[in-house]
Amino acid sequence: MSVVGEFTKGIYKENPVFKQALGLCPTLAVSNSVQNAVGMGVAMTFVLVMSNIIVSLIRGFVPKKIRIPIYIVVIATFVTIVDLSMAGFAPALHKALGIFVPLIVVNCIILGRAEAFAGRNTVVRSLMDGLGMGLGFTLALLVLATFRETLGNGTFYGLPVHWKGFEPMLIMILPPGAFLTIGLVLGTMNWWDRRRA
Repeated sequence: MSVVGEFTKGIYKENPVFKQALGLCPTLAVSNSVQNAVGMGVAMTFVLVMSNIIVSLIRGFVPKKIRIPIYIVVIATFVTIVDLSMAGFAPALHKALGIFVPLIVVNCIILGRAEAFAGRNTVVRSLMDGLGMGLGFTLALLVLATFRETLGNGTFYGLPVHWKGFEPMLIMILPPGAFLTIGLVLGTMNWWDRRRA
């Protein structure tokens, strides 16, 4: 696959949320507002890109028996950078995302990309894979958050977008709304893929 292909595959073809069903816990938890979705998407993308680069650089030196613990230390380093930066520069967002920022360390998207891709490919390919998967994750969060925030709060990125007679559907910003939204999006994507085939 070309370097550009490594980037684009994460956006739709191998989207970590919609195609691989990975990282659903933070996806469902933080997608109740677009602002939270953007913050979590940027954090995940940074950790994905940086950990992919470092894992790709050190893959030849790491003994196979201890590669997973070393990958986790690399990932935890970048998660700590994100967590402390967010706490210092965006405390409201840090508070809104809560425990889901430190839990990026054990997110299966990041560990899976480190183990399955960055541990076996060059730095450039790993960088493009991290960017593509991060962008795909961010887009998935944005799609879910747009529906949930618009229908549940009548806002988009905190700005009112409701119309006359609009009644917010409280369920959309609650956990059941997350499951309903992702189910509808997955169903629509599967229908579209089958129709194209």
